[in-house]
Amino acid sequence: MMPPGDLAIGAFSEHPPWEIRPDALAWRHDLGALRDAARAEVPVLMRRRLVPPLGRFVVTGVRLSRALMTWWLLDRRKGAEISGAGLSRRLREAFEALGPTYIKLGQIISSGQGLFPEYLVEEFKRCRDRVPAESFSTVRTVVEADLGQPIEAVFSTFEPTPVAAASIAQVHRATLHTGEEVVVKVQRPQVQQLVRRDIKAMSWIAPHLIGRIPVTALANPPALVEVFAETILEELDFRLEAENMLDIAHVLSEAGQRIIVVPRPHPELVTARVLVMERLDGYAFDDVDGVRDAGIDATAMLRATLIAFLEGALFNGVFHGDLHGGNLFIQGDGRIALLDYGMTGRLDDTNRLGFVRLLVAGGVNDVSGQLAALRDLGALPPDTDLDAVIADLGLDKPLADPTAMSAEELMGELQHLMKALLGYGARLPKPLMLFVKNMLFLDGAIALHAPQMDLFAEIMEISTYFTETHGERLAREAGIDASDLVVDLDSIKRSLGLPEDDLSYADLQARRELIRKRLRTANS
Repeated sequence: MMPPGDLAIGAFSEHPPWEIRPDALAWRHDLGALRDAARAEVPVLMRRRLVPPLGRFVVTGVRLSRALMTWWLLDRRKGAEISGAGLSRRLREAFEALGPTYIKLGQIISSGQGLFPEYLVEEFKRCRDRVPAESFSTVRTVVEADLGQPIEAVFSTFEPTPVAAASIAQVHRATLHTGEEVVVKVQRPQVQQLVRRDIKAMSWIAPHLIGRIPVTALANPPALVEVFAETILEELDFRLEAENMLDIAHVLSEAGQRIIVVPRPHPELVTARVLVMERLDGYAFDDVDGVRDAGIDATAMLRATLIAFLEGALFNGVFHGDLHGGNLFIQGDGRIALLDYGMTGRLDDTNRLGFVRLLVAGGVNDVSGQLAALRDLGALPPDTDLDAVIADLGLDKPLADPTAMSAEELMGELQHLMKALLGYGARLPKPLMLFVKNMLFLDGAIALHAPQMDLFAEIMEISTYFTETHGERLAREAGIDASDLVVDLDSIKRSLGLPEDDLSYADLQARRELIRKRLRTANS
């Protein structure tokens, strides 16, 4: 059999239920205007209002205030661990009671390991699979309204019970009359109106949370709400998600990366609220035993996934923005079926070049270059005095080994760092937040599937690939000589306070756990 023709334009499966012909997809009409409209709506919803949107604001305020007050009275003085767990649980329960928008925010927090406190991340993971499903009659109403015909006229089977129910939509297995097995993503009714009301309420509340509760110390609440608004508004139109699928599939194909498989959206059955796509299956991402027993090389799989992700960001300015275990299946041949494209990182050329300079400067341990790149990416204000930042944070000196610090010294260093960064106006713009979040997921994936991986050997393996494959372009766009494009591992180790000898991921986890224990001691 001849391979499907659309493999030339996308990283799809070799056995397609249909082939993608981009010019023949009617639902792609005027998607650029739809995306621009979603972005333009953010500042309107975020506009500072003298009076909050009453109604929803009152409900939100009551729920959150009750959670915070209960924590303040019952948990706050019981030590860092109990206090943090109590606050996280009460906030999670309030978010679930407030509905889809807040559940979605909780899901984003749950995949922000390293950006948010560990106890908050772990608690909010419960938002991923605890969202009550809509009734089948409601699903039928949405599908038939958007597709313009009875559900039985389109599908020979349609499972009433969803295989997944998230904050914005739920997913059902179905079969078309032509025999193709598909999944159908169906948006919850009224979610669009509710999201917009909630963003207005969030934007009014956020400034009042600055410095008031511990979990908002690093994640500047107004900036977090703005990033959230930018992210969720694009997720409300499934035509944009289907376009994201095609864009990322094309980026992967162009780079020759076939480690990731993208499901094909249906050529016709895509609307603002209904997305029919190819059904892909595999091992659950956390099925470590199944993956190992299938003879899959987890280290090679994760290395190729990281390379594919970096190439998309560095050279095409497009990458999947929501990597987590629920969005991934590992197929029997070691490839990864990647699902859910509602959240993507998109970089204009200025930001893309900022990413290039950030990673190249990190590889050669150029601290000034890394800060300049972060400034260009919007993480620091344009007029930031980088020399002052370097001096203030002591970035011109080797970092002391954090595992050799006392609990009090560690806490003092962190408090100084956070105060200085906030003083300089540091923030996490949407593309950078999604990029960091994905890198943190991949970090956790190594812990799950390849804890004995030699980290420094992998850094050299990946850097060698990029130097040999993209060296000239990287050097040109970073503004350096190609001969300088050499990773300085020894310098990086010293700057991070890491030991000079080899370091496995398990070793790194042990170091992190020691640091966490000392921080808990300092907070208790």
